[in-house]
Amino acid sequence: MKTIAVLLTNLFEDSEFIYPTDAFRRIGHRIVPVGVIQGEMVWGKTDHTPVKIERAVTDISVDDFDALLIPGGYSPDKLRIHEHIVDFVRAFVESGKPVFIICHAPQLLITAKVLKGRRITGYASIIQDIKNAGATFVDAEVVEDGNLVSSRDPRDLAAFTEAALRRLD
Repeated sequence: MKTIAVLLTNLFEDSEFIYPTDAFRRIGHRIVPVGVIQGEMVWGKTDHTPVKIERAVTDISVDDFDALLIPGGYSPDKLRIHEHIVDFVRAFVESGKPVFIICHAPQLLITAKVLKGRRITGYASIIQDIKNAGATFVDAEVVEDGNLVSSRDPRDLAAFTEAALRRLD
């Protein structure tokens, strides 16, 4: 059983949270919603899915988790203004542990300055941002580069989740 941090704030993409976390839970992995304030309720942007933040990023360490999931939506853009969040993401990527990113999630990795020389995909509106960060954008449903597993948007959730599950074996 692995423990997976899921980095969230308001306006995350509901399906990009629900689909992979349901699959992770079904096989016994533990999901820990992580955010700015422990106990805060955050809501999805499309279906208004409620999620309670179990751990504040200031109270955790990369060592507490086996993998990191960052759903898209507006959540990554809202989170990247918080230095502690960006530091956590940077440390997680640098740890070599699996990092699962979809849709707008690369925005956090761009701010953390960890994409230079990497191959990644993401939502169409951030392609130029990915390139400006020094990464190679690949238009594919799943791109795996080292410990990064990325997908473009909710249409890719099945392939994204399958790739993530392989990394958790």
